[in-house]
Amino acid sequence: MDRTVVNFLLVEDDEVDARAVKRAFNKRKVSNPIHVARDGVEALAMLRGEDGFPPFPRPFLILLDLNMPRMNGIQFLDELRKDPELHSSIVFVLTTSNADKDKVAAYEKNVAGYLLKSNAGTDFLSVLQLLENYVISVQFPPNSEH
Repeated sequence: MDRTVVNFLLVEDDEVDARAVKRAFNKRKVSNPIHVARDGVEALAMLRGEDGFPPFPRPFLILLDLNMPRMNGIQFLDELRKDPELHSSIVFVLTTSNADKDKVAAYEKNVAGYLLKSNAGTDFLSVLQLLENYVISVQFPPNSEH
């Protein structure tokens, strides 16, 4: 069976956390490409193919931290949902924030899930298994300009 390759975009300003996510992907032998943006501004440029970035490969799934400089995760979601080309992007929040206000704000922006970084170790590997199963099971829209 021919399986579509789904690219991951990790929007994460903390280099240690970004490396930890990549290590966890490797440990689970997740072969999907993972790209890293340091904040929401860079992530939007990557997704739009602006500021010297090539067009971002589709289909993709975004893993979004909330607490970042320049443009935080909620601001990024605001911009993403306003963009006619990106508004339907699949986003999972991956954050340290367990605050109810952040959960409500994220879900109001139609995130697919809200995952806590503090669920490290075995729990985090379960989170990755959830993402793996999601990518394998869900039908993504066909590659097109819309």
